[in-house]
Amino acid sequence: MFNSRGLLALNLFTIVVLLNLHLGILVSSFSNDPLTQQKLDRVGKLPGQTFNVGFEHYSGYVTVNKESERALFYWFIEALEDPDSKPLVLWLNGGPGCSSIAFGEAEEIGPFHIKPDSKTLYLNPYSWNQVANLLFIDSPVGVGYSYSNTSSDLLSNGDKRTAEDSLQFLLNWVERFPQYKGRDFYISGESYAGHYVPQLSQAIVKHNSASKEKAINLKGYLVGNALTDDHHDHLGLFQFMWSAGLISDETYKLLNELCVSQPFIHSSSSCDKVLDIASEELGDIDPYSIYTPACHANGSQTNQLRKRKHIVGHISQKYDPCTEKHSIVYFNSPEVKQALHVNVDCAPSIWETCSEVVGANWKDSPISVLDVYQELIESGLRIWVLSGDTDAVIPITSTRYSIDALKLPTRGPWHAWYDDGEVGGWTQEYDGLTFVSVRGAGHEVPLHRPKQALTILKSFLAGSSMSSSLKLVSDS
Repeated sequence: MFNSRGLLALNLFTIVVLLNLHLGILVSSFSNDPLTQQKLDRVGKLPGQTFNVGFEHYSGYVTVNKESERALFYWFIEALEDPDSKPLVLWLNGGPGCSSIAFGEAEEIGPFHIKPDSKTLYLNPYSWNQVANLLFIDSPVGVGYSYSNTSSDLLSNGDKRTAEDSLQFLLNWVERFPQYKGRDFYISGESYAGHYVPQLSQAIVKHNSASKEKAINLKGYLVGNALTDDHHDHLGLFQFMWSAGLISDETYKLLNELCVSQPFIHSSSSCDKVLDIASEELGDIDPYSIYTPACHANGSQTNQLRKRKHIVGHISQKYDPCTEKHSIVYFNSPEVKQALHVNVDCAPSIWETCSEVVGANWKDSPISVLDVYQELIESGLRIWVLSGDTDAVIPITSTRYSIDALKLPTRGPWHAWYDDGEVGGWTQEYDGLTFVSVRGAGHEVPLHRPKQALTILKSFLAGSSMSSSLKLVSDS
């Protein structure tokens, strides 16, 4: 405990910090007191922000391992209205090695999106902070602004340590933000986060069962176009590409012969060669969204299936398939780094949307997380699985094969769901899991169908079924 003199000094320090923030003076400091650090993490107006917002947001670092000095970068954005009554939703992007700031915040579910000039922001009208408090983490170390002062850590990332570090992050983060201890908490993400999300959920459930305090009150998780089971994901991928007319009969046959049994991470050279052929047959399209224009500014998009690199298109105010280019310019800006409290002495000198070093050196990746699903279904978590139906990376056929492998009893009939009188997709409820497809969405559902994604989130948080009615549904 502080003595009276120490408490006075702390209060004076806090007053100075708040005064500086009020005056727009950026403060880059560290405090051993969590509540003081919370205040230091508050973000003022961002470079290129020409509009005011009615919510607070914070960014900075949380140390997850003192010995190796591993620290994960976060950006926390409070709900637009009455954040004290709203749940906390964590968003994770995949890769492995891709930034949740680059994709989740800056082009999908966050409020701050980047205009084509790469310098100016605009407000996302379908930001998920309309209904929840949002937390983005660049995980694992080496991704985005996250870092380790032990260089070997960047070469030894994997599923197991990512889950452990993310759990430690959350435990430390709620000490800094104690108002969120025990708050209803949900995890969401997409792509390789199909591994991250259930594995982190499993780690939280195990921690809570062994702990007297339930600081992380996990209620459920939601994943989109998620890597789930290597066999079924490959089987569904090749079927989707063939049925959509993207590949030849001969290549389809070779893919099934040489790749179905291969892991998604570090597949064999013979499988890679056939994937290269498939990429050539696809042509210069965006496999993450097969019916939307590719970004020609980034050069040829062949070989993407093999590299699994998270390059995507963008639909927001106006379709812009080069949004990754805008993020690279914006988040490498010294002014942006200063505003977001980036530790430039430790963070990667060049900010990347996806780290090739992390992805190329990934160590452990189980061939399936269906066993984790079974365990978490039995624990009573709310589990929703989304699938955009124009994705040729982890397509809807892959997701359906994986869900079928769980052999869950159905609840009610398969049916279309509606948003403002239009079919948004189709859905099936199972015992312990809800599947929702999104019509016309690619790999990143909130990117290509932002309004429908927000509608899904509202139903997910409420624990209600997707609307099967033609009646127009308001945005409220």
